Amino acid sequence: MAETRLNTLEYDPDLCNGCGMCSIVCPHRVFARDGRTARLVDPGSCMECGACALNCEPGAIKVDSDVGCASAMIRAALLRRKQPVCC
Repeated sequence: MAETRLNTLEYDPDLCNGCGMCSIVCPHRVFARDGRTARLVDPGSCMECGACALNCEPGAIKVDSDVGCASAMIRAALLRRKQPVCC
């Protein structure tokens, strides 16, 4: 069975330095600290806001923050729409 990706989130645990910033800044608790590294606990909940990647000093996290729900919510607010349009 082929894996279906719900978002652009990519995480490389080999690059993780264990700072835990991703778990602190993520509004949907996609990451959790797991000993000396982070662990993806709910990657499907990622709304692609980019906070985790911006706060990941070693670059273990990559996400395209110009797509997805976060981008749609910002666009809707700027255009004064009542409902964001996600995918």
